[in-house]
Amino acid sequence: MIKPVGSDELQPLFVYESDKHDALKHEAESLPSILLSSQAAANAVMMGSGYFSPLPGYMNVTDAMGAADKMILSNGKFFPVPVMNLTSKEQVDNLAGAKRIALRDPNVDGNPVLAVMDIEAIEEVTPEQMAKMTEEVYGTADPEHPGVAAFNSQGNIAVSGPIQVLNFSYFAEDFPDTFRTAVEIRNEIAERGWKKVVAFQTRNPMHLAHEELCHMAMDRLGCDGLVIHMLLGKLKPGDIPAPVRDAAIRKMVELYFPPNSAMVTGYGFDMLYAGPREAVLHAYFRQNMGATHFIIGRDHAGVGDYYGAFDAQTIFEEKVPEGALEIEIFKADHTAWSKKLNKVVMMCEAPDHEKEDFVLLSGTKVREMLGRGEAPPKEFSRPEVAKILINYYQSIQ
Repeated sequence: MIKPVGSDELQPLFVYESDKHDALKHEAESLPSILLSSQAAANAVMMGSGYFSPLPGYMNVTDAMGAADKMILSNGKFFPVPVMNLTSKEQVDNLAGAKRIALRDPNVDGNPVLAVMDIEAIEEVTPEQMAKMTEEVYGTADPEHPGVAAFNSQGNIAVSGPIQVLNFSYFAEDFPDTFRTAVEIRNEIAERGWKKVVAFQTRNPMHLAHEELCHMAMDRLGCDGLVIHMLLGKLKPGDIPAPVRDAAIRKMVELYFPPNSAMVTGYGFDMLYAGPREAVLHAYFRQNMGATHFIIGRDHAGVGDYYGAFDAQTIFEEKVPEGALEIEIFKADHTAWSKKLNKVVMMCEAPDHEKEDFVLLSGTKVREMLGRGEAPPKEFSRPEVAKILINYYQSIQ
């Protein structure tokens, strides 16, 4: 199986040993604490799950700037984005000089302890440093960009140091059939006997074109299996909730993929909408979960018009340090139903086609149809998937 990034074995930060876990949980109740931002909490879940291995905890400002600028930390290791615990001066002032603290979950009622942290540094991040990280990671400083807004709303005090994770926030409880750690996915890949595995990222239900893209990648790469890996964390307003996406994707796999060819899984993270840089992060943690290949299509992880259509592909040749990742990228173009060929094709592979030769529907048009109880054409969406989405859209009217 493919090795994790930067080490021979995964290094998840979740405390699995029961006695140690109980003792740490008990200790945490007596420690000073801070309430994490949603983004910092998601970072803790990803580190606990092994997806961000071999990070030992939250980055200090030097490492965060190195990740943002060159994707290289001060120890020479590769990581594509800052992983920070940013908070306010008021919260830090309440710690009274403590060196060991509890980190509380903002996304669960009662704010239970998510992790315990040994503080190595508390640093003020200058406006210039925040601006530099924002520009490098998101490619823009526009406060209307949802990722930019979330990153810059957390505070300007960086609390860094190693953590020990005690739970997986709401993800394991709310999505028991879907949330999986990198450790669990690696184990299942091994149990299934898969050697060559392609991963597909989604924050949306999968239409027919997405389904066929996965089949294309599996066929062309000669893969044993596909891991459909959906984001379960916070999205922007208007995106379809994770339980609805989950139900739609599971129905598609049940009906249109052979047995033992596809796993439906999810991970606990808030979407960054960082386009190219987030594509690299996606590849990073897909390697950690055991995938040998990763599909990156047009405008991967983007939002609005902030990124070029294929920036998320070219960044791997232009900016990712050579040898940093072993996972291979399957470059995809937009896929759509060809009226000429009577099948789904990559648009770049149909040079004799005009736009009108494809079945293309905007997201707005599809939402309007579903809201009226109308299924999109079968060339766009499987009817069984459309039924699930119709029920959702009609329930929110």
